[in-house]
Amino acid sequence: MAEKILAVLEQREGSLKKVSFEAASVAVNIANQLGLSAEALVVGSEINNLSELSKFGISKLTHLRHEQLNNYSPTAYSDVIASYANENGAKVLIFPNTAMGVDLAPRVAVKLNSGIMMDCMKLEVKDNDIVATRPVYAGKALIDLKLKSEIKIFTIRPNVFKPQTVNSTSVDIEVRTVENPNLKTRVTAFKKSEGKLDVAEADIIVSGGRGMKGPENFHLIEELAEVLGAAVGASRAVVDAGWRQHREQVGQTGKTVSPSLYIACGISGAIQHLAGMSSSKYIVAINKDKDAPIFNVADYGIAGDVFEILPALTDEIKKLKS
Repeated sequence: MAEKILAVLEQREGSLKKVSFEAASVAVNIANQLGLSAEALVVGSEINNLSELSKFGISKLTHLRHEQLNNYSPTAYSDVIASYANENGAKVLIFPNTAMGVDLAPRVAVKLNSGIMMDCMKLEVKDNDIVATRPVYAGKALIDLKLKSEIKIFTIRPNVFKPQTVNSTSVDIEVRTVENPNLKTRVTAFKKSEGKLDVAEADIIVSGGRGMKGPENFHLIEELAEVLGAAVGASRAVVDAGWRQHREQVGQTGKTVSPSLYIACGISGAIQHLAGMSSSKYIVAINKDKDAPIFNVADYGIAGDVFEILPALTDEIKKLKS
């Protein structure tokens, strides 16, 4: 049986999530360097966009299907994924480092007796082995590591690995029905948080830092975000101070984002924050300190008082949209 690299995909409400295409692309890239084949695996019920995987070089996808597996079940998902990996010679498994992936990957690692490396920000092949780069010391440093186990599992941080498209080929989709899944524990429903956009998925983000001076001033960030149809983000200092919730934190110890437009308001630009948003297509910085590090990565910078600039900017965008 030929050894292979397996990308474990994630679906929500019948559609593959964006991070699944990132995992697929990583698997193909590593497989090409190691001379192995790359395949994908997804667990769920009806999934409507499986054919999109062909754009990222995956030639075979296995869909482990059962009507009760549409929502995540730690017991059932880990059982069927580990069994499939054992039966099909998977030596490397790539999971997204999402809430589900962080829970699922270690469970599969235990069942496979494999090593595991979480929250990888870089995977490269050196001397016919995989070297993983991940943050340590609360994101203050990065470390390169190798796994010595026969089977290796890596989880990749969302929005760090850009999906690489290839010449479109057809993907062989095999559907296998799961018999009597172990549904000892399962998610019964998903509830979106207050209808707010997730910074990890948003195309536009307006973020605030300590320069906002307090939680009572974040209404300026929220108003601009509402006009732009954007998500609200925050720096680590803001979250640590209790001004905003952790789900909004952008940076190495928060969420890595890659929107089309990132507006940083009152954010100085600590290296941990820059690591989480510097891949944005366009960056706009607003800060009264003209020497703030954020201006070094910004495409457009405004050196001035954020409390004067934000209301004026919001008003002008309202006028343009009207």
